[in-house]
Amino acid sequence: MPSFLPAATDDPVAARLLDDYFAARARGFTTHADGYRVNRPEPARFVPPVGEFLLVHDDAGEAVGCGGIRRIDDVDGLRTYEVKHVWIDESVRGRGWSRLLMDELERRARSFGAQYAVLDTNESLTAAQHLYRTSGYTEIAAYNDNPNATHWFGKRLD
Repeated sequence: MPSFLPAATDDPVAARLLDDYFAARARGFTTHADGYRVNRPEPARFVPPVGEFLLVHDDAGEAVGCGGIRRIDDVDGLRTYEVKHVWIDESVRGRGWSRLLMDELERRARSFGAQYAVLDTNESLTAAQHLYRTSGYTEIAAYNDNPNATHWFGKRLD
């Protein structure tokens, strides 16, 4: 079973995982002619209670994934947090750890008072879309102008 430990987004291990995440996105990205646009997370946006960034560790203590939540403007009057940068290394995929990470991110968002979670993704990430749909997220109207996004999802947390 994985463990989930908070870290600053500019922590060296978190930065390495984010680099791996961005590289994986860029390799599979075909939506825009300009390519994938890297948008490094601001550390202050992922500090409790406005957010949190988690590193996923395997049984040996190796960091093998990451994901975060951050407070954004309310959606439909609901206290809203956005899920960002969910990624699990290929070496440990297929174990259900992405779903466990999503569950943990939602749990932590609820502990900060979140009533609603949103996220955006790209059409090329079919496995991620499947994860979100089977985790109770439904497609919603765009809530941001992320140039990498083609699909937006939301889920009530209360």
